Amino acid sequence: MKGNKVIELKGISKSFDGERVLDGIDLDIYDNEFLTLLGPSGCGKTTTLRIIGGFETPDSGDIFFDGKRINDVPANKRHINTVFQKYALFPHLNVYENIAFGLRVKKVPDDEISVRVKEMLDMVNLRGFERRRVTTLSGGQQQRVAIARSLINKPRVLLLDEPLGALDLKLRKDMQNELKNMQKQTGITFIYVTHDQEEALSMSDTVVVMNAGTIMQIGTPLKIYNEPVNAYVADFIGESNILDGVFIDDCRVRFAGHIFDCVDRGFGKNTPVDVVVRPEDVEVMPPSEGMLKGHVTSSTFKGMYNEIIVDVGGFKWMIQTPKQVAVDSDIGMSVDPDNIQVMKKSEYSGMFGDYSSYSDELEMLSENKEEESE
Repeated sequence: MKGNKVIELKGISKSFDGERVLDGIDLDIYDNEFLTLLGPSGCGKTTTLRIIGGFETPDSGDIFFDGKRINDVPANKRHINTVFQKYALFPHLNVYENIAFGLRVKKVPDDEISVRVKEMLDMVNLRGFERRRVTTLSGGQQQRVAIARSLINKPRVLLLDEPLGALDLKLRKDMQNELKNMQKQTGITFIYVTHDQEEALSMSDTVVVMNAGTIMQIGTPLKIYNEPVNAYVADFIGESNILDGVFIDDCRVRFAGHIFDCVDRGFGKNTPVDVVVRPEDVEVMPPSEGMLKGHVTSSTFKGMYNEIIVDVGGFKWMIQTPKQVAVDSDIGMSVDPDNIQVMKKSEYSGMFGDYSSYSDELEMLSENKEEESE
């Protein structure tokens, strides 16, 4: 059950140098919610965050805070704080004074500042670091100071713009857990921006998937993963096999040359659809026992599972299986009705989900390009 609505975006559009960055965004954000804006570079997620924070003004549309229009309210007058990827700490102040800064500006008495800074130091696991200069801290410790400084003023909403982007993988994982715990502990609404799907799924109450200045889908992590609305969302959130299909009738769909039982209804008889099957949801068996038969073209050991690429009638499937499967062997494949997700055709149909050109090397190259472009 969601709490009270704290922020409403209605018809928000924004262009820079004639290029439309946001195109009529509508979004409701609730008290005590951890909401993540998720999407690739250039999709409009950071611009959305900056408009909420008051750092950008929309070209059209309205922003409401507790039901009051705040388009013209400056950033420092909104009950909203922001944590940026670049921590923007004061290098000449120690940890204690960095955290206390906002309270000193408000002329809060010293004894109250002392109590609240100690609370924050405990929350971000930095007790004992009070007198340390921030320039001597690690990236993760500096991030904790920046978060504590933002939380100490008890804002209604905290905006976090890719705050873990500069941290190494293990530290990112640790901080993801800590941020989620902080959000629950404080009851403050967190609005978080990331391009990392796993980060969004593991931390959020609500995920907003964005692309090209529009919202593709809003939902819980489970709903977004298990019930993507189109091929773009299915591909962006984890790995997906996305196939052309025909919805025969309620609970029956044809794809890959076979008619399958499914759980979807209401798409209309003999309607062209997209069908999503996640790699972990395909069961591997002897060729004679499977609904489908395929030829294994590659196999990569991933620790908990083997990732295999399987050619089924010219379409390359990705399958994640605990079984050892030899390259150049033939296998049978089976999919339970619960694991078949039917989607309406969209402008993204046919663009994703065939792993013909897939390789770890290609994936690594694309990730490096994305990091360089940010």
